[in-house]
Amino acid sequence: MTTSKTIADTTACDWLDAAQARAVHREFGSPSYIYDQRVLEGQAGRALAFPSAFGLTVRYAMKACPSAAVIRVLTGCGLQIDASSGFEARRALMAGVAGDQIQITAQELPEDLDDLMALGVRLNACSLNQLDRFGQLAPGGELSVRINPGLGSGHSQRTNVGGPSASFGIWHAYLDQVKAIAGRFGLRITGLHSHIGSGSDPAVWQRCARLTLDIAARLPDVATVNLGGGFKVGRMPGETSTDLAAGEPVAEEFAAFARTNGRELHLEIEPGGFLVAQAGILLCTVMDVVDTGTDGFSFIKVDSGMTEILRPSLYGAQHPIAVVPHDADEERGTAEYLVAGHCCESGDVLTPEPDNPEGLSPRTLTEARIGDVVCIGGAGAYCAGMAAKNYNSFPEAQELLRDRDAGVHLIRRRQRLDQIVGNEVIPGFLG
Repeated sequence: MTTSKTIADTTACDWLDAAQARAVHREFGSPSYIYDQRVLEGQAGRALAFPSAFGLTVRYAMKACPSAAVIRVLTGCGLQIDASSGFEARRALMAGVAGDQIQITAQELPEDLDDLMALGVRLNACSLNQLDRFGQLAPGGELSVRINPGLGSGHSQRTNVGGPSASFGIWHAYLDQVKAIAGRFGLRITGLHSHIGSGSDPAVWQRCARLTLDIAARLPDVATVNLGGGFKVGRMPGETSTDLAAGEPVAEEFAAFARTNGRELHLEIEPGGFLVAQAGILLCTVMDVVDTGTDGFSFIKVDSGMTEILRPSLYGAQHPIAVVPHDADEERGTAEYLVAGHCCESGDVLTPEPDNPEGLSPRTLTEARIGDVVCIGGAGAYCAGMAAKNYNSFPEAQELLRDRDAGVHLIRRRQRLDQIVGNEVIPGFLG
């Protein structure tokens, strides 16, 4: 027999105890994302301590969690912004970020790029076409280029953004074409960017830094080198998170480059999940408990799912899950469960096999009853910002922020049905 007066067996839920989970659930309902200011600030401090030889800028990859309040917390710590689209850049501006603190690294150029540049937003060109189009818009201008150095890393092919199987960045062998386009338009390439994917191996960072610096040696105006992000976050018990203090070999590579080339290059990194993953928890409600017979499975059905947390269905990603009984004084045993989301979709399962969204992996959880609270940890990154929003016409969930004094604040209201359908137009011929 186990008791459930605290949230147990959940690495990523340790900043929210069972009593506050119940209190937040009672006051705000579910599904609700809740983020913690102290955790955000702590992770920002760790990122800002990344070893560098000649100065460091940390850009928050805001795609991980684009909430204005989260952006405010992180930029208040001294971070700048990496935007993955023109829309993200506009969203950062609306959150109060100055244009010169934002850099766009995108698969497609914004239609309003000229207006964004007038506000100080910087472009990181990710293809020869983007570089050419920038030259047409801003001859004599200054920008950064993203180069695919030929090396990739990640826990799966879907998180690998470097090497020959990735479309991100300009292939390193095309550097002469980069220089030719820059020469045609009189462009100054003052920044060089590379990003290989998610990982935590300092030896891989060092190798990537060396490859990127070899390219920087051929671009004489480069003053800043951005090594991207993708620093691994260990969401589950036993998983290891990246130790950014282990980045000293990267600083050594920059120092060696300065000795050889006479240029002291400024370092940028752009973590996303590292900053926010562990700062977020998704609170849900047990809506039903069902089984498929003695040879089948027991299921907990919750009022959330791929509409709030798509990573399990997309990647087979693992998130810690805890059942918190609605009665604080009740003791219960444990049982094996699959956790199913509320979508009418067989793939909406929150407990897949690791790295295999096709498989099922039951969890040992506190015995669940209708009305209990379910806490899903590691939900600060690529959850609210990357989900199957409005599938089955479920509204977007609300977002909350817990401040340094444990006060909880609403930072995004739950969406209404009329907002979901607000842009629909019924042609006149349909009556």
